[in-house]
Amino acid sequence: MIPGRFDYHRPDSVAGAIAILTEHGDAARVVAGGHSLIPMMKLRMTDLEHLIDLQAIEALKGIDVADGTVRIGAMTTQHELLTSDVLKSAVPILHEAATQIADPQVRYMGTVGGNVANGDPGNDMPGLMQCLGASFTLIGPNGTREVAARDYYEAAYFTEREDDEILSEIRFQVPPAGTGYAYEKQKRKIGDYATAAAAVLTGPSGASIAMTNLSDTPIWSQEAGDALASGDTEGAIAAALAAIDPSEDNRGPVEFKKHVAGVILRRAIERAQKRAG
Repeated sequence: MIPGRFDYHRPDSVAGAIAILTEHGDAARVVAGGHSLIPMMKLRMTDLEHLIDLQAIEALKGIDVADGTVRIGAMTTQHELLTSDVLKSAVPILHEAATQIADPQVRYMGTVGGNVANGDPGNDMPGLMQCLGASFTLIGPNGTREVAARDYYEAAYFTEREDDEILSEIRFQVPPAGTGYAYEKQKRKIGDYATAAAAVLTGPSGASIAMTNLSDTPIWSQEAGDALASGDTEGAIAAALAAIDPSEDNRGPVEFKKHVAGVILRRAIERAQKRAG
């Protein structure tokens, strides 16, 4: 199928994009890399009159690591994450996760902001950003606000972002020296969403665990992180598995997904522990 008719807009500033969103309301949507929205439009799962392409807005691009803080512009591509030496050195788990997202063709166009913004439960970056304790900067007609990644996701495709807001950048602190990390993912084939994925950080500042595509939102578990920080690996796995709520689909039944989640999380914890210190 092909999408219905729509007007195409390509503003060169955030203010210009916000103005178009405000003017057209529910009839307008922004598009970053397009890997989530365009397929939905082709299937007529969403019907838009105005499509706002953010590709020309330079202010939404770029990677900066300074004074212990990482800033990633929302329109930064997955490929740019992979080719940033400074980011690979400061936050290697982000590089490790990006290598497992889709395929090279998708990574050249797919953006970090697009991956986290719309609440797709199968995307990799939302859970990872929760693991990192990131915050999202949202810009709208009423100004700018910050929302913690751990508070951003409400349900599948429902988030804290208002319809007239744009996610402009992602910020988080560089994990301290000695932090072990791992991003582990099981999928049926290259390019597929995860059957289960886990992000783990463990080190001098404690531990953090998040899981992907095992509920209608990414799952970050305080209890699992606390257990791992105290040295209780089995308790960490049990707490994380208690927090997930997978649904049966073409990737398998619920019990299979729970089993895979436990295996993936254990592998991630073991690799993170080996890298710690």
